[in-house]
Amino acid sequence: MSIESMTAGERRAVSGLAGLYVLRMLGLFMVLPVLSIYSADLEGATPALIGIAIGSYGLTQALLQIPFGFLSDKVGRKTVIVLGLVLFVIGSIVAAMSESIYGVIIGRCLQGSGAIASSIMALLSDLTREQMRTRAMAVVGMSIGISFSVALVLGPVISQPFGLSGLFWFTALLASLGLLVIWKWVPTPQLYSPQRDATVQKKQIFEMLKHPELLRLDMGILILHLVMTATFVVVPLRLVELGLTAPQHWMVYLPIMILAFFAMVPFIIIAEKKRKMKPIFLLAISLVAISQILMGLTTADSQIMLFGLLFVYFMAFNLLEASLPSMISKISPAGQKGTAMGVYSSSQFFGAFIGGAAGGTIYGAWGIDAVLILCGALALIWVAIAWGMQPPKHLTGKVITLPESWQEQTDQIVAKLLAIPGVEEVVIVADEKAAYMKIDKESLDEQALASALA
Repeated sequence: MSIESMTAGERRAVSGLAGLYVLRMLGLFMVLPVLSIYSADLEGATPALIGIAIGSYGLTQALLQIPFGFLSDKVGRKTVIVLGLVLFVIGSIVAAMSESIYGVIIGRCLQGSGAIASSIMALLSDLTREQMRTRAMAVVGMSIGISFSVALVLGPVISQPFGLSGLFWFTALLASLGLLVIWKWVPTPQLYSPQRDATVQKKQIFEMLKHPELLRLDMGILILHLVMTATFVVVPLRLVELGLTAPQHWMVYLPIMILAFFAMVPFIIIAEKKRKMKPIFLLAISLVAISQILMGLTTADSQIMLFGLLFVYFMAFNLLEASLPSMISKISPAGQKGTAMGVYSSSQFFGAFIGGAAGGTIYGAWGIDAVLILCGALALIWVAIAWGMQPPKHLTGKVITLPESWQEQTDQIVAKLLAIPGVEEVVIVADEKAAYMKIDKESLDEQALASALA
């Protein structure tokens, strides 16, 4: 169904929340390509502390992501989102006014404490119909990827005339614009009815941690963002070593990110349309490992080699960033995607924190090459973890509303729905009067489904 089929309120919700994600993620990511260069002049700066400053937002994001989601069920989504943005603004101002590395670390932790990703997704669920939800979440997901690429370019450009302090003031401005978006543009839902595929369920968290296939993916996103953050501790320094000043770095990142984005598209098509998800997934992880190891072994004296390997790395990184949430959605049990994504997001941000802290420490002790080679070794460990994974079934979620009279007949409903070709899993949620299903769209018998609900 096309985006034009959304109501005016749904279009405002999707555009506003996607824009909110862009503003917030730009603020988090713009400092990545420049922080390791400019923070060296701060009082008390050491390689280890600079690494912590780069990744510290991930610690508070990881710790508060799920609690903020629970809080939004109690006091309202928009209240929690405003609170998170205010914390982000305060953190940006603290970092902007700091003359020591410790102040920047505190500011980055405060930025990360505005852990509102799960609340934004829950609000998006509240403001969109079930048949529009997948489309809406895809738009928001695309906005995250775009903001990361834009941030790598904007960071060096803005920091050239204004320095690190100016960059943090700019992130405070972006978050303030986000407050205007949530206040003036995003509609307020009439009531909050947590949709299980968009919110975290407390009772399901330990189930997700014990699910072997989901655990592989959680470990994967942790390693992916660990490697990414550690890479940005040292790659800007390698570019400087090769004669490129910080203001010139955007001229490296921009063409590489554009080419990497287009290069990954055929792989996504093959993975989804040809149902080759597992081999493409393993290939992408292997490319991360190879590019990292070769960057550590060969790029100390060659700009061209570094640019080529950065292209390979970012192509694989973008491919994995797009594939992992899709795989979580396919593998998570019916009605439990929200919980699975909550654990996944926390793992992602823990990885960012560990990558920054470990990257800075290893760089201080053994240099740039050691960081890159160790990142490659971690990616090889990820290959081993992922090797035994079961190829994910190409399933998608579907929610159907049940008639009032069926509410007590759960066993009969489940049996009837599971007998329909293409229906793989069914979970009945009586208090929502809904059935959460995992289906294979290609083999689903729509007519039988309609007859079963008649």
